[in-house]
Amino acid sequence: MDLKGFDQPGGPGGGGTRSVKVMIAGGFGTGKTTMVRSVSDIKPLTTEETLTQASADVDHLIGVADKTETTVSLDFGKISLNDTLMLYLFGTPGQERFWFLWNGLFKGALGAVVLVDTRRLASSFRAIEEMERQNVPFVVALNVFPDSKDYPVEEIRDALDISPHTPVVTCDARDRASSRDVLVTLIRHLKERSAVALESR
Repeated sequence: MDLKGFDQPGGPGGGGTRSVKVMIAGGFGTGKTTMVRSVSDIKPLTTEETLTQASADVDHLIGVADKTETTVSLDFGKISLNDTLMLYLFGTPGQERFWFLWNGLFKGALGAVVLVDTRRLASSFRAIEEMERQNVPFVVALNVFPDSKDYPVEEIRDALDISPHTPVVTCDARDRASSRDVLVTLIRHLKERSAVALESR
């Protein structure tokens, strides 16, 4: 995989190490914190708090009944994909009452991973809408849970109403190699967009 010189879409990078800010987004309970934890080269910063009965009316646990904690601000980690490219990972909170934090988190992001639980597709609609609203390139990662059904990718693409140019991949957010592969897919997507932008000038 050749990622040398990658800096940002629309402009060639110089020498040295490049840093890229990447968002890990998605609905409540889709595996954002799990992905940051599994793939980060450092001990990640997390802001998880215990779910309580007081939040039962706002944190709908259908499909994630075993979930005991939730992100209330952000998750942060980093990973080196090679000697020249460092990704800074920012995981977003999934609950609606914390969405006001998203605008600040998205500043400076070159791309995003939207994690999707195929058992609860609607939980990630808002994240996809936000990517499109803020014009942030993204890939969709279908996080496989033990009781997930195996849907054809095109069926998922249609259900999420996303562009045919947006990559859709499956992953296990608990697995470092699987999560890393998702990030590599995102970087390749960004490089392809950059190449198209340069050709159209």
